[in-house]
Amino acid sequence: MVAAKKGTAGEPVPPVPSVRAAAPAVPGELAVRSGEEPWTEAEVAEARDQLTIEADRLRGEIRSVEEALTGLMRDSGDGAGDDQADTGTKNVTREHEMALASNAREMLYQTERALQRLEAGTYGLCESCGNPIGKARMQVFPRATLCVDCKQKQERRF
Repeated sequence: MVAAKKGTAGEPVPPVPSVRAAAPAVPGELAVRSGEEPWTEAEVAEARDQLTIEADRLRGEIRSVEEALTGLMRDSGDGAGDDQADTGTKNVTREHEMALASNAREMLYQTERALQRLEAGTYGLCESCGNPIGKARMQVFPRATLCVDCKQKQERRF
């Protein structure tokens, strides 16, 4: 059984939505905004490569943080002989490492989701309104799932 992923605030992360089973993205068919040039094969390959490299980097970061956490847990022992400052420092360090791990897991989830959307041909479509996000935005922030308007609306709610 697979444990549920946790988001940055500790809440469960929803599973990656199923994407239509389709052939890999055809460069000229990915969503673009009015006035933008269609995606080229080289641009799609660059986006895929960038996302793959980021996913690999994040997996390494998660391994490193988890190893550090394992060491912190092992070294924490019962705290015998520690003064309050030592105990506090250990707790802060452990919480910091846990936050780093959570953030890296969330970023990996978003990156893998972007790769799935790229392969399904839905890369660059806003998940809220269905309009194109914009090729330029996707090239700067390849994990984007919302157009600028929907992202601004989302941020105003919080």
